[in-house]
Order: sequence, then C-alpha cells, then structure tokens
Amino acid sequence: MENQYNYYNPDDNQFQNNYSQGEPNHQKNPKKITKVIAVIGLAIIFGIVSSGVFLSTSYIGTNILGLNKNSNSDVKATTTAVTKSSSVVTSDVSSIVNDVMPSVVAITNMSVQEVQNFWGQTSQYQSESCGTGIIIAKTDNELLMVTNNHVIANNESLTVTFDDDTSVDADVKGTDSEHDLAVIAVPLDQISSKTMEKIAVATLGDSTALQVGEPAIAIGNAMGYGQSVTTGVISAVNRESTTTDEQTGETEETGVKLIQTDAAINPGNSGGPLVNANGEVIGINSSKLASTTVEGMGYAIPISDVSDIIDNLMNQETKHKVSEEKKGYLSVKGYDVTEESAEKYNMPTGVYVAEIVKGGGAEEAGITKGNVITALNGTTVNSMEELQKELGYYESGKTVSVTIQVPENNGEWTEKTVDVKLGKSSK
Repeated sequence: MENQYNYYNPDDNQFQNNYSQGEPNHQKNPKKITKVIAVIGLAIIFGIVSSGVFLSTSYIGTNILGLNKNSNSDVKATTTAVTKSSSVVTSDVSSIVNDVMPSVVAITNMSVQEVQNFWGQTSQYQSESCGTGIIIAKTDNELLMVTNNHVIANNESLTVTFDDDTSVDADVKGTDSEHDLAVIAVPLDQISSKTMEKIAVATLGDSTALQVGEPAIAIGNAMGYGQSVTTGVISAVNRESTTTDEQTGETEETGVKLIQTDAAINPGNSGGPLVNANGEVIGINSSKLASTTVEGMGYAIPISDVSDIIDNLMNQETKHKVSEEKKGYLSVKGYDVTEESAEKYNMPTGVYVAEIVKGGGAEEAGITKGNVITALNGTTVNSMEELQKELGYYESGKTVSVTIQVPENNGEWTEKTVDVKLGKSSK
C-alpha cells in the first residue's frame, strides 16, 4: 500500500537546483564568506553554552535535589503512598466483645397504645418495642439489669433474652424518668443452671477518667434484630442533653451530662453498654438522645454520674403489675406541672392536686389541694400518667409513701413524705 504521507528521501532527486548547472558562478564575494563564517561560529558557541547549561541543570536536579528522571514513576509512587496513608486503621475488638456479651440482654416491651381517630374516638392496640439491658448485680433471689426508662415505659409485660437465646419474664424494680434510667429484675428460680453458667455481671468502669479520642464500643439489640457491635471513639464528654416539648417544639437543657461518641447508637441499642478498651462499662447508650439530623453523634449516660441513682433503684421493692380490679387509688384529681409551668409559676414539677376525694387515703394522710406530688415509693413522677403507671403496681389496701411539695406563705416549697393507704376505685 502506498504511503499517504510524503517523506523527504535524500536519494531521490525531487528538489532541483534553481541555478543552471551549465552556468556556474565562478566569482565569490569575500564579505559574504566572512559573514557566513561569523554566523556559523556564533551558532557553535551558542550550542556549546546551551549544552553546558542543560547538563548542569540535569546534574543539579538529579544528584543534588534528588529528583528522579522518570516523572511517571514519581506520580505512581506518590499515589500509592497517599492511598496507603488514607486507609482506615481498624482494631479487632472480638475478644473484648466476647467478654462483655454475657452481661448484655435484649429486652422486649409489650405495651398497649391508645390512638384517636378523625372523629375523636379512641381505640387500643398492642405494641412491641425492643431495647437492651446490662446485668449489674445478682442478689440472693434476683438478677438485676439496668436499662433506659423509655425502654420499659408503659409496659404490660417485659421479656429479657440472655446471651444463650433463652428468654424469661422480667419485672420493674425502679425507674427514674428524669435521668432516663430503670432497673428490672428476674427471679433466679426462673433462670436455668445452664443459662446461669453462660451469663455474667458486667464490670463497671470509671467514666470520670475518660479521655477524648480513646476507643469506645457500643453493644445493643439494634432494631430488635439481636445483639450487634459498633465501634468508634469518645468524641466529647460532659455534653449537655436537651429535651424537646412535643407541643411547642422548644428545647430545654435537662442538666444531665452525657458522653458523645461516633459509635453508631441505633434504635434498640438504648440501655446497652458503652465499653472501653478494657471491656468495662463506662456508659449506658440512649438512642433517644442521639442526633437525628447529624451522623456520628451518639450519646451515653456516664455510669459514674448515675451510680447512686442505680443503687437506689436496685434497692427498691420489685414491682408486679396488678389487675385493674385490684389496683389501688390515691383518691385525688390532679394536673401535670410541666417544666414550663414550673418555671413560670415558681412551682416544682409533678402532679398538682386540684381536688381531694372525701374519705380517701390522701385526705386521711393530710394531702391537701395545692400540694404537688413528686414521688411514689421513691420513684419520681412528673405527670398524672406516670403517677397512674406507678399505682398500677399496688393493690388497694396497700400503704405507700407519697412525696409532696407543700407551698409556704413566702413563696417557697417544703418537701414532706406521708404514708397513704390506697383505696378502691369509686367506679
């Protein structure tokens, strides 16, 4: 195939001399010859100087500055180095998890929810929710677990599942809604000896000694699918927690200091342990407090800050739900004192006593209109709903201690505790 491009070939006589070879020019101009020689000389000098500069530059770049002649190899080597340095370094936490997992339980809460339709009619349906708990103590007759209060709230029944997948019913020992804590109990005679061999009481650490940047491991019953593990670091300590008013949308600080971590804390993880590199529980995870708008911001309640509260809940009497027919009543009518109302009117939060039923236990105990009920048998109550929930554990005829705030003439409030014998429903 004939080449489509034309190349100069010195053997081909393609270029003809413009001058006639039959008439050579025998006369040459000396001045022109001198100029030609001068130009050729300058060209030679320029070539020598240029070569010297190029060689010098090449020598300096290669031998003094250490530059590699192969620029393509440089780019590849740099890219490889950058790729290696940007890879994520992960640690094997399996041994830590294996040590901690026997002290973690999955919690299933069966509750009754009430809904209202478009015409204002209400109906009830059974709802199931999941959470996590930590085995923190074993008494002579009970196994005790700590979790979040919202995990066991409004329960009709509670079930815990141990590390060996066996499940047993549990009862509430004590709750603290203000700090979102609860302790539940399982009778030891309900747990098989085989299961007892596979479970363990958790080791509690010192959350006051935490350093930002140290490893953190979150364990929990994420989404109710069973125990799972996420890892991260301690992002911050002493973070202020806030609550949002569902009606106004306003947020308020609760005064509870929290641990912030980038370990994922998902729904179902609530109540589970946040542990350090030694496998010690340093916090109680709470998905309720986790940010829903920003990734990598999970929170846990520092274990050292609430140890006294947990001890108090552990020492309360285990509560068993009673039937509606046997349920006891205080014989009062009341209204909620929210945080907003408390701040506005200089009142304590709780249940404002608006009316006393004549001849009831509250009247006999000295509770009067205008008092604010703040606790029942040591359990804090911030609303009428919480008060009624607590009363659901006591039969009529049972005597309970009721903590009240009594207004003084100077605008101050005095705390008192009275014993009230619960009565029957007037219905």
